[in-house]
Amino acid sequence: MKVNITTPTKSYDIHIGKLPKIEINNKVAIITNPKVSGLHINYLTNHLKAKELHIITLPDGEEYKNFESVNYALDRLFDAKFDRNSTLIAFGGGVIGDMTGFIASIFLRGIKFIQIPTTLLAMVDSSVGGKTGINNKYGKNLIGTFYQPEAVYIDTHFLKTLEKREFAAGMAEIIKMAVMFDKEFFDKIKNNKLSLEEMIKRSVELKAMVVNQDEKEKGIRSVLNYGHTFGHVIENLTNYKTYLHGEAVAIGMVMANELSRELGYLSEKEAKEIKNLLQKYNLPTDFKIKDKEEFYNHFFLDKKTMDNKIKFIIPKKIGEYKIVENIDKKDVLKVLEKFE
Repeated sequence: MKVNITTPTKSYDIHIGKLPKIEINNKVAIITNPKVSGLHINYLTNHLKAKELHIITLPDGEEYKNFESVNYALDRLFDAKFDRNSTLIAFGGGVIGDMTGFIASIFLRGIKFIQIPTTLLAMVDSSVGGKTGINNKYGKNLIGTFYQPEAVYIDTHFLKTLEKREFAAGMAEIIKMAVMFDKEFFDKIKNNKLSLEEMIKRSVELKAMVVNQDEKEKGIRSVLNYGHTFGHVIENLTNYKTYLHGEAVAIGMVMANELSRELGYLSEKEAKEIKNLLQKYNLPTDFKIKDKEEFYNHFFLDKKTMDNKIKFIIPKKIGEYKIVENIDKKDVLKVLEKFE
């Protein structure tokens, strides 16, 4: 099955199913990490034909999503005399995908890259839409570009070796899409009516629909940050070591739901439905805030904050979103107090 994505800057296909033969008549560098390489590099290279193939291995983990890793990869590309006709392949989860896209966007002012995600979260979210980036001490993905891949290949073969926590983290992003845009999709997930490939396809269709309308996050694309405004603070406060990204997003969704309830939108019943579905996939839904003022101030480090106004994405109800700004600080603190 295939999903087409058409942005103002590029159209490309998202292939869902068994990895096809990929032929590239130029230099290719696979950028990956030791874990993915150890498990799956042979599977990829058996499906790949290139004029010249290089493998660049970066350390595994969110804490390595930084300029040091990017510079290491750039040095390898220069050493191997890569040029503007060369191609990079992002082969890993969201960290590898975001970094590879960023490297591709800045190497010689931009070369081609392909996304081959190996985690569920990357398949349904980060590999689609062209967001690239790295972290710094101020927060997550604050340095990066919008830069679209040539293609995305989603093969569930890679999920056979995925740890349960990583799989659950991906489910958080699938549930996020359903809560924001598609009540019927949410109900089907809740009632176990869909295969994994069907869930991936619907999530990707929804993501493509959003990105096609708003490539650079000026409007509707910001809705994909449901759960992320709170989640990024949680990740930052725990130095990216306690929670996987999807786990932090799951907690962030619960916090956003509480804000929605505080503002008089989401019903208690629907908030409970969302929380129960997250818990069904063993996702965390609670976080102990040590200092609510510190937590609140971290919102202003988020790249989505404009003119000192925090933008929150909340569900009005399942399948319908609302973007809210200029919320009184006391209302936000009231929500944070529930997590102290």
